[in-house]
Amino acid sequence: MKILVMGSGGVGGFYGGRLAHAGFDVTFVARGAHLEAMRERGLVIENEVQGDIRLPRVKVTDDPATVGPVDVVLIAVKLWDTETAARAVKASVGPNTAVLSLQNGVIKDDILRTELGDAAVIGGVGYVATRISRPGVILQTGALQRALIGEYDGRRTPRVEALLEALVRAGIQAEIVPDIRRTLWEKYTFLVGLSATTTTIRMPIGPIRSNLQTRAFLLEIMKETVAVGRALGVALPENYAEDRLRFADSVPADMTSSMHHDLERGSRLEVEWLSGGVVQLGVKSGVPTPTNRAVWDILVLHAQGRREH
Repeated sequence: MKILVMGSGGVGGFYGGRLAHAGFDVTFVARGAHLEAMRERGLVIENEVQGDIRLPRVKVTDDPATVGPVDVVLIAVKLWDTETAARAVKASVGPNTAVLSLQNGVIKDDILRTELGDAAVIGGVGYVATRISRPGVILQTGALQRALIGEYDGRRTPRVEALLEALVRAGIQAEIVPDIRRTLWEKYTFLVGLSATTTTIRMPIGPIRSNLQTRAFLLEIMKETVAVGRALGVALPENYAEDRLRFADSVPADMTSSMHHDLERGSRLEVEWLSGGVVQLGVKSGVPTPTNRAVWDILVLHAQGRREH
Protein backbone atom coordinates (compact mmCIF):
# COMPACT_ATOMS: atom_id res chain seq x y z
CA MET A 1 0.00 0.00 0.00
CA LYS A 2 1.34 3.42 -1.02
CA ILE A 3 0.41 6.27 1.32
CA LEU A 4 0.86 10.04 1.11
CA VAL A 5 0.68 11.96 4.40
CA MET A 6 -0.23 15.59 3.75
CA GLY A 7 0.75 17.37 6.96
CA SER A 8 3.28 15.64 9.18
CA GLY A 9 2.61 17.27 12.54
CA GLY A 10 1.27 15.55 15.65
CA VAL A 11 -1.51 13.64 13.91
CA GLY A 12 -0.02 13.02 10.46
CA GLY A 13 3.43 12.29 11.84
CA PHE A 14 2.01 9.79 14.31
CA TYR A 15 -0.30 7.81 12.01
CA GLY A 16 2.12 8.02 9.09
CA GLY A 17 5.03 7.02 11.32
CA ARG A 18 3.15 4.02 12.66
CA LEU A 19 2.27 2.92 9.12
CA ALA A 20 5.86 3.36 7.91
CA HIS A 21 7.14 1.40 10.91
CA ALA A 22 4.75 -1.43 9.94
CA GLY A 23 6.41 -1.61 6.52
CA PHE A 24 4.08 0.42 4.31
CA ASP A 25 5.37 2.78 1.60
CA VAL A 26 4.74 6.16 3.23
CA THR A 27 5.75 9.57 1.91
CA PHE A 28 5.44 12.53 4.28
CA VAL A 29 4.83 16.12 3.23
CA ALA A 30 6.41 18.55 5.70
CA ARG A 31 7.96 21.99 5.78
CA GLY A 32 10.49 24.13 7.62
CA ALA A 33 12.68 22.77 10.37
CA HIS A 34 10.51 19.64 10.70
CA LEU A 35 11.14 18.81 7.03
CA GLU A 36 14.91 19.31 7.37
CA ALA A 37 15.08 17.19 10.53
CA MET A 38 13.12 14.37 8.88
CA ARG A 39 15.42 14.49 5.85
CA GLU A 40 18.53 14.34 8.02
CA ARG A 41 17.52 12.09 10.92
CA GLY A 42 14.18 10.48 10.05
CA LEU A 43 11.23 10.49 12.44
CA VAL A 44 10.85 9.56 16.10
CA ILE A 45 7.59 8.91 17.96
CA GLU A 46 8.27 9.25 21.68
CA ASN A 47 5.96 7.49 24.13
CA GLU A 48 6.80 6.89 27.78
CA VAL A 49 4.08 4.23 28.14
CA GLN A 50 4.69 2.13 25.02
CA GLY A 51 8.29 2.91 24.21
CA ASP A 52 9.70 4.96 21.35
CA ILE A 53 9.47 4.24 17.63
CA ARG A 54 12.53 5.30 15.66
CA LEU A 55 12.57 5.55 11.88
CA PRO A 56 16.14 6.53 10.89
CA ARG A 57 15.13 7.11 7.27
CA VAL A 58 11.78 8.28 5.92
CA LYS A 59 10.55 9.48 2.54
CA VAL A 60 9.73 13.17 2.94
CA THR A 61 9.16 16.08 0.57
CA ASP A 62 7.77 19.59 0.53
CA ASP A 63 6.15 19.04 -2.88
CA PRO A 64 3.37 16.42 -3.02
CA ALA A 65 3.14 16.82 -6.81
CA THR A 66 6.36 14.77 -7.11
CA VAL A 67 4.88 11.69 -5.40
CA GLY A 68 2.51 10.40 -8.09
CA PRO A 69 -0.58 8.21 -7.64
CA VAL A 70 -1.09 6.52 -4.26
CA ASP A 71 -3.60 4.21 -2.59
CA VAL A 72 -4.30 6.46 0.39
CA VAL A 73 -3.94 10.20 0.97
CA LEU A 74 -4.02 11.08 4.67
CA ILE A 75 -4.94 14.73 5.23
CA ALA A 76 -3.68 16.08 8.56
CA VAL A 77 -3.10 19.80 8.01
CA LYS A 78 -4.70 22.54 10.07
CA LEU A 79 -8.25 23.24 8.97
CA TRP A 80 -7.45 26.58 7.33
CA ASP A 81 -5.04 24.78 4.98
CA THR A 82 -7.54 22.12 3.83
CA GLU A 83 -8.41 23.66 0.46
CA THR A 84 -4.77 24.32 -0.39
CA ALA A 85 -3.80 20.79 0.70
CA ALA A 86 -6.55 19.23 -1.42
CA ARG A 87 -5.34 21.04 -4.51
CA ALA A 88 -1.75 20.06 -3.78
CA VAL A 89 -2.49 16.32 -3.67
CA LYS A 90 -4.69 16.14 -6.79
CA ALA A 91 -1.97 14.47 -8.85
CA SER A 92 -1.81 11.62 -6.31
CA VAL A 93 -5.55 10.88 -6.38
CA GLY A 94 -6.49 8.14 -8.83
CA PRO A 95 -9.88 6.46 -9.45
CA ASN A 96 -9.49 4.09 -6.47
CA THR A 97 -7.53 6.35 -4.11
CA ALA A 98 -8.99 6.81 -0.62
CA VAL A 99 -8.64 10.35 0.73
CA LEU A 100 -8.91 10.21 4.52
CA SER A 101 -8.96 13.30 6.72
CA LEU A 102 -8.21 12.93 10.42
CA GLN A 103 -8.65 16.66 11.02
CA ASN A 104 -11.06 18.20 13.49
CA GLY A 105 -14.58 19.22 12.61
CA VAL A 106 -17.30 18.14 10.18
CA ILE A 107 -16.83 20.66 7.35
CA LYS A 108 -13.41 19.27 6.30
CA ASP A 109 -14.77 16.52 4.03
CA ASP A 110 -17.12 18.95 2.25
CA ILE A 111 -14.04 20.99 1.30
CA LEU A 112 -12.20 17.87 0.14
CA ARG A 113 -15.17 16.69 -1.94
CA THR A 114 -15.39 20.07 -3.67
CA GLU A 115 -11.75 19.80 -4.76
CA LEU A 116 -11.33 16.03 -5.27
CA GLY A 117 -14.82 14.69 -6.00
CA ASP A 118 -17.28 12.74 -3.86
CA ALA A 119 -15.92 9.30 -4.77
CA ALA A 120 -12.40 9.95 -3.45
CA VAL A 121 -13.32 10.92 0.12
CA ILE A 122 -13.88 8.49 2.97
CA GLY A 123 -14.73 9.58 6.50
CA GLY A 124 -12.42 9.25 9.46
CA VAL A 125 -12.05 10.15 13.11
CA GLY A 126 -8.76 9.90 14.97
CA TYR A 127 -8.23 9.71 18.72
CA VAL A 128 -4.64 10.31 19.82
CA ALA A 129 -2.82 12.85 22.01
CA THR A 130 0.26 13.96 20.07
CA ARG A 131 2.28 17.04 19.18
CA ILE A 132 5.62 17.96 17.63
CA SER A 133 7.96 18.27 20.63
CA ARG A 134 10.89 19.32 18.45
CA PRO A 135 11.70 19.04 14.72
CA GLY A 136 11.57 15.41 13.63
CA VAL A 137 10.05 14.21 16.90
CA ILE A 138 6.39 13.46 17.69
CA LEU A 139 5.49 13.18 21.38
CA GLN A 140 2.56 10.89 22.19
CA THR A 141 0.90 11.17 25.61
CA GLY A 142 -0.77 7.99 26.89
CA ALA A 143 -1.65 4.85 24.96
CA LEU A 144 -4.86 5.92 23.19
CA GLN A 145 -4.48 5.47 19.42
CA ARG A 146 -7.78 4.86 17.65
CA ALA A 147 -9.11 5.44 14.16
CA LEU A 148 -12.72 5.04 13.06
CA ILE A 149 -13.20 4.98 9.29
CA GLY A 150 -15.99 4.37 6.81
CA GLU A 151 -17.45 5.09 3.40
CA TYR A 152 -20.15 7.75 3.52
CA ASP A 153 -22.66 5.33 1.96
CA GLY A 154 -21.90 2.70 4.62
CA ARG A 155 -20.45 0.07 2.25
CA ARG A 156 -17.46 -2.05 3.29
CA THR A 157 -15.47 -1.45 0.12
CA PRO A 158 -12.13 -3.12 -0.69
CA ARG A 159 -10.24 0.15 -0.11
CA VAL A 160 -11.74 0.62 3.36
CA GLU A 161 -11.04 -3.02 4.25
CA ALA A 162 -7.43 -2.62 3.05
CA LEU A 163 -6.99 0.57 5.06
CA LEU A 164 -8.43 -1.11 8.16
CA GLU A 165 -5.96 -3.97 7.77
CA ALA A 166 -3.06 -1.52 7.40
CA LEU A 167 -4.04 0.50 10.48
CA VAL A 168 -4.43 -2.61 12.62
CA ARG A 169 -1.07 -3.91 11.41
CA ALA A 170 0.41 -0.54 12.44
CA GLY A 171 -0.86 -1.01 16.00
CA ILE A 172 -3.84 1.35 15.72
CA GLN A 173 -7.13 0.36 17.35
CA ALA A 174 -9.13 0.77 14.16
CA GLU A 175 -12.60 -0.19 13.05
CA ILE A 176 -15.01 0.41 10.19
CA VAL A 177 -18.21 2.12 11.30
CA PRO A 178 -21.51 1.90 9.37
CA ASP A 179 -22.47 5.58 9.88
CA ILE A 180 -19.29 7.62 9.69
CA ARG A 181 -21.22 10.89 9.54
CA ARG A 182 -22.74 10.21 12.95
CA THR A 183 -19.31 9.22 14.30
CA LEU A 184 -17.85 12.54 13.10
CA TRP A 185 -20.63 14.50 14.78
CA GLU A 186 -20.25 12.53 18.01
CA LYS A 187 -16.63 13.67 18.30
CA TYR A 188 -17.49 17.16 17.02
CA THR A 189 -20.12 17.72 19.73
CA PHE A 190 -17.67 17.25 22.60
CA LEU A 191 -14.78 18.91 20.75
CA VAL A 192 -16.78 22.08 20.12
CA GLY A 193 -17.86 22.21 23.76
CA LEU A 194 -14.36 21.59 25.11
CA SER A 195 -12.60 24.00 22.74
CA ALA A 196 -15.19 26.78 23.12
CA THR A 197 -15.26 26.78 26.90
CA THR A 198 -11.58 26.20 27.67
CA THR A 199 -10.47 28.83 25.14
CA THR A 200 -12.93 31.60 26.04
CA ILE A 201 -12.63 30.98 29.79
CA ARG A 202 -8.90 30.21 29.54
CA MET A 203 -9.08 27.37 32.04
CA PRO A 204 -9.14 23.55 31.86
CA ILE A 205 -12.34 21.52 32.01
CA GLY A 206 -12.26 20.85 35.78
CA PRO A 207 -13.33 24.28 37.07
CA ILE A 208 -15.66 24.76 34.08
CA ARG A 209 -17.70 21.64 34.83
CA SER A 210 -17.73 22.40 38.57
CA ASN A 211 -19.24 25.89 38.35
CA LEU A 212 -22.99 25.97 37.74
CA GLN A 213 -22.86 28.91 35.33
CA THR A 214 -19.95 27.68 33.20
CA ARG A 215 -21.33 24.12 33.29
CA ALA A 216 -24.57 25.44 31.79
CA PHE A 217 -22.50 27.32 29.19
CA LEU A 218 -20.75 24.08 28.18
CA LEU A 219 -24.04 22.22 27.95
CA GLU A 220 -25.70 24.92 25.84
CA ILE A 221 -22.81 24.92 23.34
CA MET A 222 -23.15 21.16 22.91
CA LYS A 223 -26.96 21.29 22.73
CA GLU A 224 -26.75 23.75 19.84
CA THR A 225 -24.24 21.49 18.08
CA VAL A 226 -26.53 18.46 18.47
CA ALA A 227 -29.56 20.46 17.27
CA VAL A 228 -27.71 21.49 14.10
CA GLY A 229 -26.53 17.95 13.43
CA ARG A 230 -30.04 16.53 13.87
CA ALA A 231 -31.47 19.22 11.57
CA LEU A 232 -28.97 18.10 8.93
CA GLY A 233 -30.16 14.50 9.24
CA VAL A 234 -27.39 13.15 11.48
CA ALA A 235 -28.68 10.31 13.68
CA LEU A 236 -27.73 11.82 17.04
CA PRO A 237 -30.01 11.15 20.04
CA GLU A 238 -31.92 14.23 21.17
CA ASN A 239 -30.24 14.08 24.60
CA TYR A 240 -26.73 13.51 23.26
CA ALA A 241 -25.43 16.81 24.70
CA GLU A 242 -26.39 15.64 28.19
CA ASP A 243 -24.55 12.37 27.51
CA ARG A 244 -21.42 14.32 26.55
CA LEU A 245 -21.74 16.45 29.70
CA ARG A 246 -21.60 13.25 31.75
CA PHE A 247 -18.54 12.27 29.73
CA ALA A 248 -16.98 15.64 30.57
CA ASP A 249 -17.36 14.72 34.25
CA SER A 250 -15.21 11.61 33.66
CA VAL A 251 -12.15 13.17 32.03
CA PRO A 252 -9.11 14.48 33.96
CA ALA A 253 -9.72 17.87 35.56
CA ASP A 254 -6.64 19.35 33.87
CA MET A 255 -7.83 18.40 30.37
CA THR A 256 -8.00 21.28 27.95
CA SER A 257 -8.19 21.79 24.19
CA SER A 258 -5.56 22.31 21.51
CA MET A 259 -7.32 25.59 20.66
CA HIS A 260 -6.74 26.78 24.24
CA HIS A 261 -3.04 25.94 23.84
CA ASP A 262 -3.00 27.74 20.48
CA LEU A 263 -4.50 30.87 22.06
CA GLU A 264 -1.88 30.90 24.81
CA ARG A 265 0.93 30.47 22.25
CA GLY A 266 -0.46 33.21 20.03
CA SER A 267 -1.03 30.72 17.20
CA ARG A 268 -3.91 30.66 14.75
CA LEU A 269 -7.20 29.23 16.02
CA GLU A 270 -9.57 26.74 14.37
CA VAL A 271 -12.61 28.54 15.86
CA GLU A 272 -14.07 29.28 12.39
CA TRP A 273 -14.48 25.54 11.82
CA LEU A 274 -15.49 24.57 15.40
CA SER A 275 -17.99 26.96 17.01
CA GLY A 276 -17.93 28.93 13.76
CA GLY A 277 -18.79 25.75 11.87
CA VAL A 278 -21.82 25.22 14.11
CA VAL A 279 -22.93 28.78 13.37
CA GLN A 280 -22.49 28.42 9.59
CA LEU A 281 -24.29 25.07 9.46
CA GLY A 282 -26.97 26.46 11.76
CA VAL A 283 -27.69 29.22 9.27
CA LYS A 284 -28.03 26.63 6.49
CA SER A 285 -30.33 24.41 8.54
CA GLY A 286 -32.37 27.18 10.18
CA VAL A 287 -31.20 26.39 13.74
CA PRO A 288 -30.32 29.32 16.05
CA THR A 289 -26.84 29.06 17.59
CA PRO A 290 -26.41 32.18 19.77
CA THR A 291 -23.96 30.62 22.25
CA ASN A 292 -21.59 29.37 19.55
CA ARG A 293 -21.98 32.71 17.78
CA ALA A 294 -20.83 34.44 20.99
CA VAL A 295 -17.79 32.15 21.21
CA TRP A 296 -16.84 32.90 17.61
CA ASP A 297 -17.33 36.64 18.16
CA ILE A 298 -15.23 36.61 21.34
CA LEU A 299 -12.32 34.78 19.69
CA VAL A 300 -12.37 36.27 16.20
CA LEU A 301 -9.76 38.94 16.97
CA HIS A 302 -7.41 36.20 18.18
CA ALA A 303 -8.13 33.81 15.31
CA GLN A 304 -5.22 34.87 13.09
CA GLY A 305 -2.68 34.60 15.91
CA ARG A 306 -0.39 37.26 17.34
CA ARG A 307 2.37 36.62 14.80
CA GLU A 308 0.14 37.74 11.95
CA HIS A 309 -0.91 41.10 13.45
